[in-house]
Amino acid sequence: MYKMLKDMRILDLTRLLPGGYATQMLADLGAEVLKVEDPWQGDYVRWMKPYLPGTKDGAYYWALNRNKKSVILNLKTVEGRENFLKLLREYDIVVEGFRPGVMEKLGLGYEVLQRANPRTILCSISGYGQDGPYRLRSGHDLNYLALAGVLGLNGERGGPPLPPAVQVADIGGGGLMAVIGILTAHIARARTGLGQQVDVSMLDGAVSWLAMIYAQLAAAESELKRGEGPLSGGDICYAVYETTDGRYMSLAALEPKFWQAFCTAVARPDLVEKQFTRDPGARREVEQIFRARTQAEWVSFLGNLDVCCEPVLEPEETPEHPQVKARKLFLTLERPGGGRVKVPGRPLKFPAETEYPDAVPPGFGEQTEEILGKPHLREESAPPGENKLGR
Repeated sequence: MYKMLKDMRILDLTRLLPGGYATQMLADLGAEVLKVEDPWQGDYVRWMKPYLPGTKDGAYYWALNRNKKSVILNLKTVEGRENFLKLLREYDIVVEGFRPGVMEKLGLGYEVLQRANPRTILCSISGYGQDGPYRLRSGHDLNYLALAGVLGLNGERGGPPLPPAVQVADIGGGGLMAVIGILTAHIARARTGLGQQVDVSMLDGAVSWLAMIYAQLAAAESELKRGEGPLSGGDICYAVYETTDGRYMSLAALEPKFWQAFCTAVARPDLVEKQFTRDPGARREVEQIFRARTQAEWVSFLGNLDVCCEPVLEPEETPEHPQVKARKLFLTLERPGGGRVKVPGRPLKFPAETEYPDAVPPGFGEQTEEILGKPHLREESAPPGENKLGR
């Protein structure tokens, strides 16, 4: 972890992916992130399958909660709310992922938080935002992508829409937008001395990621079809091709110089002028070219050529790729009970900054006594069959 944001102190009320990703990114940069968890189950990902081998530890929890602390508070009680408001004296950024109106029902709406500390920044992450007809509607990543227009374009020509393997709306529309919003409000507060609410909608964020798509619509004045866009399989120079061993290569030779270099490498100068053709015959010819070699042979053959062509790796292969290893994109965390957990690390690099050891995700309420000066809540507050540290 780095310590550039060491003066930033965050109360994290979120659960699951979007908020966990956002606050972990800030914690990786040095912010002190305190997870505020309810007594009955806390962050759901603690207990969700899949478990780490030989444990009841949720693997997802370990991927989203390093460098944080945890306290247990029952915000449905007067004492819990009072303790939360006391924490605002030091922790003046709050991140929550409830449906709109839940914070108000808890007696902790933004007006209440601001009265307790006018510098408070409240970042509210929700599916559809704090207003609009869908504000109280339930939803998940797939729903937001469906409404944004992403899902309708994802898949093969003539086939059904296919869910992406990565939660684009949750992470890109929710998590990353929350980080941007929090940092923006933090900078503004340095100038004004006042906090504000940041309204993050996963649908809004997903729509904003379609800037290139809507630019195409504006230029063409016609509908886009699944599998037929220039960057979604329509052009033969930008597509995925199967190799003779059933693996795949990603070809992204968009600029003419890259496409020409590819055509020269495979001794097919006749294809140079067909770079952006939609001719099925030309596509079949490129498909046949790729089926002439295995994936490993293509990697070797094109390794020193500037053609924008890379192998499609399986997730378990990625950590071993030389570029990924050189960039140290994975961290290995040591579990207190023994064993190691490999997780994606920090995507941001600051060569001039000192890197410090990463802390493992906190146990359930692990810092309650330390931070609140009170003993841990009773053992029965933990989910049945689990100890209060969740390890």
